[in-house]
Amino acid sequence: MTTPNKHCTVRLDRGKYDRLVALAEEQGCTASDLLRAAVDSFLASGRLLNTSQRRLARIGEFQQLALDIIIREQFPEYRDRIIAETDKRLQQYHGA
Repeated sequence: MTTPNKHCTVRLDRGKYDRLVALAEEQGCTASDLLRAAVDSFLASGRLLNTSQRRLARIGEFQQLALDIIIREQFPEYRDRIIAETDKRLQQYHGA
């Protein structure tokens, strides 16, 4: 006889496990219930996220290209300064 559900083991570091258990207690359910809901949500949104990520990437590329063309044609004297400030902010806010 087969069961409709399959058993799956997941290993979490202690901090994540403790947070999961605490959240489950707050919501009045089990850690397994939360994990199943998280997996359901991830599987349901996988395709949507990919479409959304592609859209955001396209918008970002368009904006970058449009601004680069505008700056090159109308404000070439500011281009190096803008790039230097961008690099500075990347380092400051993103450590890159």
